[in-house]
Amino acid sequence: MMTAAALPRIGFVGIGAMGEPMAACLLNAGYQVTAFDSRPARIGEFIAAHGGSAGTSLAELGQACDVVIMILPSSAIVTDVLFGDGGMVATLRPGTVVIDMTSGVPAVTVSLSERLAQQGVVLFDAPVSGGVPRAVTGKLTIMAGGQAKDIDAALPVLEAMGSVIKTGVIGTGHAMKALNNLVSAGGFLIGIEALLIGSRFGIDPETMVDILNVSTGMSNSTQKKFKQYVLSRKFDSGFALGLMAKDLSIALGIARDHDVNAPFAGLCRDLWAGASAILGPQADHTAMALLSEKLAGAEIGKR
Repeated sequence: MMTAAALPRIGFVGIGAMGEPMAACLLNAGYQVTAFDSRPARIGEFIAAHGGSAGTSLAELGQACDVVIMILPSSAIVTDVLFGDGGMVATLRPGTVVIDMTSGVPAVTVSLSERLAQQGVVLFDAPVSGGVPRAVTGKLTIMAGGQAKDIDAALPVLEAMGSVIKTGVIGTGHAMKALNNLVSAGGFLIGIEALLIGSRFGIDPETMVDILNVSTGMSNSTQKKFKQYVLSRKFDSGFALGLMAKDLSIALGIARDHDVNAPFAGLCRDLWAGASAILGPQADHTAMALLSEKLAGAEIGKR
């Protein structure tokens, strides 16, 4: 068994709702983790709760670490972290591995990988699915796009946070993540509309969810969202509405770039983007049900 000193030193950028439990899993697996976030208070809270050390700057983190993991709101922020003022690009050493676990734009990811390769730094994409609950337990699904040898070398690090599925060349992980969220978002919307129709007809919504979960209408939303966050009226799953709308726009961008007509995907994206504009991008994505209720002129469970 490797000692902690022999394990790669990991810099973790983005201590948010997902980043915090993911970085904690790495600490629990014995890795030395240096945490960095644009909000210094979040770094202090993370260290107090889980341990690790604080990164005082991106440049310092880039110089000190063998592996850099980023899970950030967008590819634009990833680009700034790497190449912006005070970014880490100048201090990254040849042989450093950068793992972008953001839900990013594939074309940007390819460009960043090419730029870093010029100085001997590897970047590959490895976005995740599973939400906060599976981030806490270290059972995320990780979609990794890049050269197989680079992903294989990083498997011990990745598997501390979840199970890895290779998707193909660089950028395909980010593409798959966006397409996964497109399917998830469409399933959520149609399921909510079914609950609204059934409620108006007089069927108890919890009964509907129970039946869907043992029938062909079963989905992640029926299993893990409807009772937990919608029917409870908690709307606190931990994934923001604006981030879902962003991911759907990425999926539509891929369709456009590859000449795929996707009318239902376009409608789905427009509805989620509208909800983000009305409810605010920081609202929980399960609050999308509130917009569906307004459009239907009824609340789920009330006749």
